[in-house]
Amino acid sequence: MTTPYHAKYFAHDLTIQKPLDGVERLSRSLFDACVDLNPHQIDAALFAFRSPLSKGVILADEVGLGKTIEAGLLLCQYWAERKRNIIIVCPASVVIDARAYRLEKKNGNITPFDQNCVIITSLHYAARMKEELRLTKWDLVVIDEAHKLRNAYRPSNKMGQGLRWAFEDCFKVLLTATPLQNSLLELYGLSTFIDDYMFGDISSFRSQFVNSGGDLPGLRDRMAPFCKRTLRKDVLEYIQYTERKPIAFRFRSTDEEQRLYDAVTEFLKREETYSFPSQQRQLITLIMRKLLASSSQALLGTLQTMRKRLLDLKEGIEAERSLAEELIDLEEIEDDLLEEDELYDPLLSEDAEAPDDGKLDLEKLAEEITELDKYITWAESIRVDSKSKTLLKGLETGFAEMQKMGARRRALIFTESRRTQDYLKSFLEANGYANKVIAFNGTNTAQETRAIYDSWLDKNQGTGRISGSRPIDVRTALVEHFRDNAQIMIATEAAAEGVNLQFCSLIVNYDLPWNPQRIEQRIGRCHRYGQKHDVVVVNFLNERNAADQRVYELLEHKFNLFNGVFGASDAVLGSIESGVDFEKRILGIYQSCRTTEEIEKAFAALQAELEEQINTKMEKTKQLLLDNFDEDVHTRLKVQLDDAHRQNGMPRMLGRKIKGYIMEV
Repeated sequence: MTTPYHAKYFAHDLTIQKPLDGVERLSRSLFDACVDLNPHQIDAALFAFRSPLSKGVILADEVGLGKTIEAGLLLCQYWAERKRNIIIVCPASVVIDARAYRLEKKNGNITPFDQNCVIITSLHYAARMKEELRLTKWDLVVIDEAHKLRNAYRPSNKMGQGLRWAFEDCFKVLLTATPLQNSLLELYGLSTFIDDYMFGDISSFRSQFVNSGGDLPGLRDRMAPFCKRTLRKDVLEYIQYTERKPIAFRFRSTDEEQRLYDAVTEFLKREETYSFPSQQRQLITLIMRKLLASSSQALLGTLQTMRKRLLDLKEGIEAERSLAEELIDLEEIEDDLLEEDELYDPLLSEDAEAPDDGKLDLEKLAEEITELDKYITWAESIRVDSKSKTLLKGLETGFAEMQKMGARRRALIFTESRRTQDYLKSFLEANGYANKVIAFNGTNTAQETRAIYDSWLDKNQGTGRISGSRPIDVRTALVEHFRDNAQIMIATEAAAEGVNLQFCSLIVNYDLPWNPQRIEQRIGRCHRYGQKHDVVVVNFLNERNAADQRVYELLEHKFNLFNGVFGASDAVLGSIESGVDFEKRILGIYQSCRTTEEIEKAFAALQAELEEQINTKMEKTKQLLLDNFDEDVHTRLKVQLDDAHRQNGMPRMLGRKIKGYIMEV
């Protein structure tokens, strides 16, 4: 029998399914909101609902303003309206990947993408599975980090072309903090992902908006219906950002460490060597440079790998993996680098480009093996690095700052090397931090990690928090263990994206990346919305390395990464089109300069070039096209409470909830 209670429930369910407009429609999804909502997030969701375009919008709020929450509001409302063919496509932390897909097939689901649940998959896997994705009529497609699709209009961009075709007639929400970096054509590329016919062909777009005398006000008007952007400076009235406080610890490498560094540096500059396959030279040299600055243990393992490969080459044994794959895990290498460098060994192929005449010179090969033996013995003799001793001082100082601020005793240490990660974990546990350190990397397969994961599973059985995807659940388990139990997390770049650690206020860059965008991602794990304390950022400087010091100065003073309320702005980071290209510029200086004077001159030239880029006219163009100055932003963000209160049956609790999160008129 249908009781009056059930009748009321069914009636309410029917009203949820009824499509409404504006705040009326969005208010349905606010009933069960479990996050702190801010006016600009609700404003962005309303913008997407009201968009006159049938094929999608771009939500382009500046970094840290909660674009994920904006997409979540849309997703919840679509779900409430029984529009449940929803897919989220993002760079990492996937749920539907090759393994999950095969498992679904094995369990009898012949269409794993067609399920009564939200599908989350990666950009690359979605492009690979484009034929199957196109079979589903998606109600909502959310693309995170959508700037990766800015070249989707080019036939050569296979991933972008595949995703455009897969989601051609679906409503798409593109999330990106940097919709425009260096060229107006990037806006054109994103627009074509939403709708091919929005601006016509690329020639028309160029002639109308790009070429001399381009109609930028007209372009702004054309973008207004599908592109929404809010800046951090616009929301200071109701979001209180904390400061970044940098601390640089200087140390001096020992004579032994410096001699090893200098010797390997000269080895890396050698033109002809069997250790570096010619087509991988730039990639491997970049890796070696990073390991040189990381730790002796990281360098030791790498030298041992190279020596073994040369011994195999001498015996005619073919390697199963390329040298780049063996030196460092693929997930730790930038995609842009992998696309440009071949992942095979020319030394082991028919077209090998060996030194001199292309024939294997056994005597030269033996000399190189002997040379590597010397470096290996050298590295083995360095038990504890000078920098790791300085790390103890850095943690002590950082934790003292945490105590002054009333922040929790938590520290996030970043390194680019897994070998350094293992070394630091052992070192810290032997120096006062026993049972207080956990490691976070791309695989998370250590025995200790498995124990933490198993305990988390037992604790969360029946709560609905277990996703069923081991990689995602392991990441969640490690983060919660760090929050509740451990004091220190040592992380590789795997923790620089998709992990929220605002309960931690101390970041240690044990290794400092040359890519400013990656540094900003690291700091953004802790310095984000919800952080209640100033964030201390610790860096290390080797006083005996002039190039390392100039890199730090460049990152600190020109990119402003380490201090202030906002750190590096989108404008400054956007001035370099590719962080990988910037890394290669730095590598070129390390490789070509031998004296301090040469280093100073090279970095001065790079700095001058950066200043020109950062102050370029493109920044004014971005402001003209994307920033809001045709009306009072704060007034625009004030959402009418009356609209929400007019909803039939709205609980008083929801009214109080909205009142707490949304500014009253």
